[in-house]
Formats: sequence, structure tokens, C-alpha cells
Amino acid sequence: MKEILEYTSYRQYIADYYADKKAKSAFTWQEFANEAGFSSRVYLKYVSEGRFNLSETATARVADAMRLADYEREYFTEMVKFDHAKTDDEKKAAFNKMLAIADAHKAKIVEGDAFRFFESWKNPVIRELAPSMPGAKPLALAHACRPEITAAEVSDVLNFLVKGGFLEKDDEGNYVQTDKSLTTGRMEVTPLAVRTMHRQMGELALEAIEGVAQDKRNFSGVTFGITKDGYDEIVQEIADCRKKVIAIARKNAATDEVYRLNMQLFPLTQKQELKK
Repeated sequence: MKEILEYTSYRQYIADYYADKKAKSAFTWQEFANEAGFSSRVYLKYVSEGRFNLSETATARVADAMRLADYEREYFTEMVKFDHAKTDDEKKAAFNKMLAIADAHKAKIVEGDAFRFFESWKNPVIRELAPSMPGAKPLALAHACRPEITAAEVSDVLNFLVKGGFLEKDDEGNYVQTDKSLTTGRMEVTPLAVRTMHRQMGELALEAIEGVAQDKRNFSGVTFGITKDGYDEIVQEIADCRKKVIAIARKNAATDEVYRLNMQLFPLTQKQELKK
């Protein structure tokens, strides 16, 4: 069974713990429940499947049953909090504690770097900007950002991008991208940080309406009524358009400026039942 620090879902950890014990003995869900002090023989099975949640007390009992102690117990508890959190702030707080525990024990959560990357607009901007300004010092990169940030912030971002494998530093001290494009992929935690990124970029877009000359920005919008089928078709069209935009941006290796393209499709009304 994998080390607990390789998990981000406590439900998957419980399922894998059971499967591992089952493979080595005649372990049953009933036995697991008994060890944790639950009367229902299927309770923990249902927890692993997402049908039930663990209370704070139940979390401690399950941790006892799985013989978790010290940092493993703390990490398991934070996984439960992360899963049960009702707001993004609560989820981020729990996941950041998971990251801190993993860092303290020289372990790396698979999604940790991706989560940190999408948590701040500065990361993708510096990732694009640094390779386009060979030899530039952090202060010059900081002045080139909109809004302007500090040289210390740039240094922190560059260190993270190199350590996380998003940038490489060549023998001459210049930065190059390890991959031309980044995607979130099928991850459990990263979408939380992506939502933060979308909010930050939305705020920057609002500032650009007044702060950027009209010949250097393009804002447009349209309001329309659609069905669910129409929505799905438009979403696919947006995805295809985004791919075309990326292809255009990558045709030329040179970069004059770093741009952000926001594509937003959202409802302005509550769903109505169609009249027959």
C-alpha cells in the first residue's frame, strides 16, 4: 500500500487500506467496523464510497483502527477536513496543512506543485515572461508585470517554478520552459486553485478596462438564451477555439508581451422548464 502522504482522498485511503488487509488475510468490512467501534458492518464501506461522512469523533476512531499515529494521523485528519470543507477557503486551509506535513517529512504530494502553481496569477505570468527576457534580473521582471510586483516576489516565483519543474535555468542563467503548455488534467485538488486563479484573472480583467489602452485590449460579450444541448455545443466550440488560440501563440517563439484570454460562459437566470 502507498504511503499516506501520496493520497489526497481519505476515502481512497480507507478503500486501499481495506484492500491491502483483505489481500493478506480474511479481513472483512465487519472486522474493520468492529475495530473502529461501529455497529454497522458496512458503515466504513459506505464512507469509502462517498455515501457517508466521518464526524470528528469517527475520524479519530478510524485512525485508531488503522494504527495511524503522529504525522500520519494528522495528515489523515486534514484529508477528512479537506473532503468535508464547504468553502474554498476551508479547503485551501486543509490542503495547505497537508502540504506542510508532506514538506516536513520530505514527501511530495503529486498535486502539490500544480496546486501552488494555479494559486497565484504571478506564477503563469512569470513563467511566460522570464524566458522572453534573457538575462533580466528580478527587478526588471517585476517592473514588466501588470500590476507591478516586487523583485522579492519575482525571486520567490522563479525559485518555485524551477523547483517545481515549470522552468529550467540554462548555463547562462536564462530561463526556458520545460513544456510549452500546461493543463490541470484529471486531478482532485488542482481545480480548487484554478478557481482562485480565475477570480484573480477576472479582477485583473476589470482593472484592464480602465488601465489598458483600448488598442491593446479586446473586450466583447453577447447575451443569449440556450438549451442544455446548445450549452454543451458552445462549450466544445470554446475548447476548440482555445486550442486554435494556443496554436497561434506558439507559432512564434518570440514574446513581446504576456496576455491573458478569459473565456467565460455563465448563467444570468435560474433554469426554466421548457413549455411544450
